[in-house]
Amino acid sequence: KMKQMLEPKIIYEDENFLIINKPAGIVVHPDKTHTAGTLVQKIVQKYPEIQNVGDHSTSSWQARPGLIHRLDKDTSGLLIVALNQKSFEYLKSVFQKKEVKKTYLVLICGNIKKSGGIIDLPIGRSRKDARRRVAGDKLKGKTREAVTEYRVVKRFDGYTLLEARPITGRTHQIRSHFSAIGHPVVCDKIYGGKKPVCPVELNRQFLHAWKLEFISPSGTKMMFEADLPEDLEK
Repeated sequence: KMKQMLEPKIIYEDENFLIINKPAGIVVHPDKTHTAGTLVQKIVQKYPEIQNVGDHSTSSWQARPGLIHRLDKDTSGLLIVALNQKSFEYLKSVFQKKEVKKTYLVLICGNIKKSGGIIDLPIGRSRKDARRRVAGDKLKGKTREAVTEYRVVKRFDGYTLLEARPITGRTHQIRSHFSAIGHPVVCDKIYGGKKPVCPVELNRQFLHAWKLEFISPSGTKMMFEADLPEDLEK
């Protein structure tokens, strides 16, 4: 059963791109520590034509063919994969121009005061832990602008469910931003402090890429949605 759960589900396909609903627990592309069984490798088996699709200006493109954006291993939800070079260039440019509307569902610790707002804090790499990104106004070293909009969906005892929209696309942006304002993502092992708060039976961060809206390479306005997976629904 476990193996079955880790199969990425293709929820839309045309001649230009795929929309994939990624389960938590699967790494998106190979790197030094994950050399097999990644999402991209599974897709290449089914769509060998994407092997030459990507950003040929960087050395990493061969490990990430077709990938326009990424999700962390333990984040579930929607991903776009380009099937040809022309679509890749187009989709990459709409991401860079911030014309792709990405909405996540996220459960954070504590009760956030406002019913919605904007977190505008630059993000930089942590000097103590290479995996971490730190958000804040007083960071030293190289930082990049990062902006996240959020809206409260539902309040629970000790937790708040939000819709979060990253306007910029920084690594770990949502996780780092909510941690910086004192409301880390539930069960986040990197940003949740020394003892991350995990509700019963949840063993990964509560972060799900829920909606994607953009104009497709053929000029059609599209919106995709992926329901919360079972572990988060519970």
